[in-house]
Amino acid sequence: MSSAGPRGLPDVDAMTPAVLVLAGPVTKDEVTGLCDDVRALLEGSGAGVVVCDVGGLGPPGLGAVDLLARLQLAARRSGGRIRLRDPDPGLHALLDLVGLRFEVEGQVEQREPALGVEEAVEPGDPAV
Repeated sequence: MSSAGPRGLPDVDAMTPAVLVLAGPVTKDEVTGLCDDVRALLEGSGAGVVVCDVGGLGPPGLGAVDLLARLQLAARRSGGRIRLRDPDPGLHALLDLVGLRFEVEGQVEQREPALGVEEAVEPGDPAV
């Protein structure tokens, strides 16, 4: 005996971002489709963030930088943003070099102190 599935739209957890896996070198022809995927994931999840797993993207280069910049632009135009998962250290350095800042999964945001870290003041330090 089987029962019918629930009626209506499935529940979506707005706290769990959608994930887009980027594998292998991406050609220019694929960029438009990936931008459409980011927009669709943002609209479908309602979370406001799409996690881009870039671990399998391949060696870092300007093609990867261009792809990530276009994905971020597509996400921003849809009212969201992207977050990188598992970026190669070379890709991270290249993004910094060209002035693109991306949120990376597992990193503490710059405006928040790391957990368990307290700022100490030495006696005699001048007030700022």
